[in-house]
Amino acid sequence: MSSSAGARSAKKATKESKESDAPAPPAAVPTASSSEPTNDTTNSTASSANRKRSAPSPPTTTTTTTKKAKKKDPFKGLSPGAKRISKELAEISLDPPANCSAGPKSDNLFDWVSTIAGPSGSPYQGGIFFLDVHFPEEYPFKPPKITFRTRIYHCNINSQGAICLDILKDNWSPALTISKVLLSICSLLTDPNPHDPLVGSIAQEYLTDRETHDRHAREWTKRYAC
Repeated sequence: MSSSAGARSAKKATKESKESDAPAPPAAVPTASSSEPTNDTTNSTASSANRKRSAPSPPTTTTTTTKKAKKKDPFKGLSPGAKRISKELAEISLDPPANCSAGPKSDNLFDWVSTIAGPSGSPYQGGIFFLDVHFPEEYPFKPPKITFRTRIYHCNINSQGAICLDILKDNWSPALTISKVLLSICSLLTDPNPHDPLVGSIAQEYLTDRETHDRHAREWTKRYAC
């Protein structure tokens, strides 16, 4: 009886010893806590990052400086006098004075030819009078020299074509232009100045016998200017 009990005690001790020597079970893997990002949060963050990367960048503004093209000076290389004459030529070509025309004879800008139509109501009506115009190198500080090529019966214009007109002499001003001078000459055909004549006999006739004067003027106009 006692030997059976001892055998059972020895078996029990051996079993407890084996159980104590067995390896411990593996530790449980901790589950994800609420502080760690879930799959949905991770996906949302990645999607937001992708949108930021794929979003178009704002257009860059490029400032371009446009240089204004410099206007070419059509009168470059010309003398001051030639520049002034060229400008007056452009003006008289676009807007010629009444009953007048003028322009260079050839390539020489300083030598012009002009025409004046006899003013209506004057004894020179119906005539076309040709004039030579020469500009000095000092123009406009010196007046142009203008002479009649067509003969005319006039107390202020002699047989050589010289003209007695104050603005072509002492009363010249650089502000005057060839257009204004031609208009003044045209006015002289309508209203002669017998008190400052170049041809005294015609001036005297004009003052004392206007009818005879006008008849002679018409005859010369018909003979030389028509």
